[in-house]
Amino acid sequence: MEMDSLPNGNSTTTSTTAPSTAPPSKLTQLTESLKLEHQFLRVPFEHYKKTIRANLRAVEKEVSSVISAVNDYADSDISNDDAVQRLTSLVSRLQGLKRKMEEERRTENLQAERCRARIDHLESPDAENLTGWANMRLKRILVDYMLRMSYYDTGLKLAESSNMLSDITFLLRALMIWQIECQDLVDIDIYLEAKKVIDALQNMEIAPALAWCAENKSRLKKLKHTQIKLLLAETFATVASNSDPGVNILEFNLVKHAIIVNAHCSYGWQSKFEFQLRLQEYIELVRAENHMGAIAYARKYLAPWAAMHTKEMQQVFATVAFKGIPECSVYKAFFEPKQWDYLVEQFKQEFCRLYGMNPEPLLNIFLQAGLSSLKTPYCYEDDCTREDPLSQESFRKLAFPLPYSKQHHSKIVCYITKELMDAENPPQVLPNGYVYSTKALEEMAKRNDGKITCPRTSLVCNYSELVKAYIS
Repeated sequence: MEMDSLPNGNSTTTSTTAPSTAPPSKLTQLTESLKLEHQFLRVPFEHYKKTIRANLRAVEKEVSSVISAVNDYADSDISNDDAVQRLTSLVSRLQGLKRKMEEERRTENLQAERCRARIDHLESPDAENLTGWANMRLKRILVDYMLRMSYYDTGLKLAESSNMLSDITFLLRALMIWQIECQDLVDIDIYLEAKKVIDALQNMEIAPALAWCAENKSRLKKLKHTQIKLLLAETFATVASNSDPGVNILEFNLVKHAIIVNAHCSYGWQSKFEFQLRLQEYIELVRAENHMGAIAYARKYLAPWAAMHTKEMQQVFATVAFKGIPECSVYKAFFEPKQWDYLVEQFKQEFCRLYGMNPEPLLNIFLQAGLSSLKTPYCYEDDCTREDPLSQESFRKLAFPLPYSKQHHSKIVCYITKELMDAENPPQVLPNGYVYSTKALEEMAKRNDGKITCPRTSLVCNYSELVKAYIS
């Protein structure tokens, strides 16, 4: 996915043999692009930490239960036979825990090996294997994009064909359930974890999403630090519009201090995803006209959120006073089907933040990097050439938030040969005003006895009627 620099028209063609090693410029570009690979290492590391924490909690819970039972047996007045029987039961529990921990230890080792394999992969590119490594990297980026866009079958097939999966124990394609023992370069198991929740939300089921929130409750609360940083960035952008730089810095520091103090004094700035799920479940009870059930549900599950989301809860609670779906737009919005789509998008955002993933697919980031150098006002005009990537609506949408590229010198591409017109291949102007390269027009004149035919308007003229144009 690298682009060679365009010739400037001053170099001469030589017959020297290309060196076998990659030029230093390409290695420099690779080093710069590796700065975007933090997700490649962060995701398996976060998954590794999650597994360790879950195993630790399971051991602490089981051991605590066994110790408590032993203390109870010691304080109770039971016969020797009963004591032996109960202690034997506890030994069986501990043996079962040992077997389970041995299985989990193998899982931890595989995840640690995955982290090591990815570090080795990022350290492996050099001048000799740069092309092969870049091709594998492109396939990784494509697999990641497919999994993010829910193209699971296609992403898995590409990963298999590219040897990105080291061992697949078994695959049930009909049920879309994959148990993958070790994946060196892709995170299919992580995305399949998200797929279960996404499919449930698309089927208007809340339970799997709530179970996911309960499983990651402590980690979701820690996302408050990211929210503080985002709010600080937004505040800085707003303050930066002030005309007086001195006032900017002072105002920003004051607002920054207020935000941090408010964050420490608030209720944790935790993720709103669970709250939104609870609201949706409440709305479904109101939709079913189970008003008493909705009120009981609100008292049990929504009351703890009252201090943080007072306004939203007031609006939602008002829906119980209507008979059927309200006509008022403020309350009717809670009953629209798009609320489920909003929950899906919110889950994707929380899921990416939880595992340290980029909010945007890496493929989009690389495409935007290239499109930023191609975007000009002409790209959005109706007569934009089809050779321009920005003539396609999908690329235009991707480039919409990007600034226009700064072109110090005009670059003109010949309509006929698709080659760049420069000092060695200057543009020539036909009597009708259309411009083509000298190379293309000379070849046309040789084939047609000095006659030139415009490929756009079919105008026929002599080669001597052409006027040389100069690029400024």
